[in-house]
Amino acid sequence: MLISEFAKATGLTQDTIRFYIGKGLLKPRRSEKGGSNAYQIFNEDDVTAARMIRLQQSLGYTLREISALNDEYRKGMRSPKRTAQIMRTQIGKLEEKQAQVENALAFLRDKLQWIEAGKPGDTPRLNDYYC
Repeated sequence: MLISEFAKATGLTQDTIRFYIGKGLLKPRRSEKGGSNAYQIFNEDDVTAARMIRLQQSLGYTLREISALNDEYRKGMRSPKRTAQIMRTQIGKLEEKQAQVENALAFLRDKLQWIEAGKPGDTPRLNDYYC
């Protein structure tokens, strides 16, 4: 499929697809049509790869991390032990981020409560919350 069809199949914009190609996250085949601007041809494996990239992003992985993980996968360096290690690391990162968000929410809730109560006493200070 061509890039426009691939965009429809994945829900990605053509600019995002080109960005992923530029980063080496997607590797479509090139056709002989199109002269010096050869057409990029995508298949179902590319659709799966695009969906995995989006899933990995939603799990908090950076594009650099996704690229490195995809390289490991393509080189056959995956194993249950390595997969578990990667998942444990990401869980730790997400738990840290969760704690930061929970502290930020606590600050906002306390500040809102202080405002709605007519600003009695000292204002809640952001420094009192680990964010």
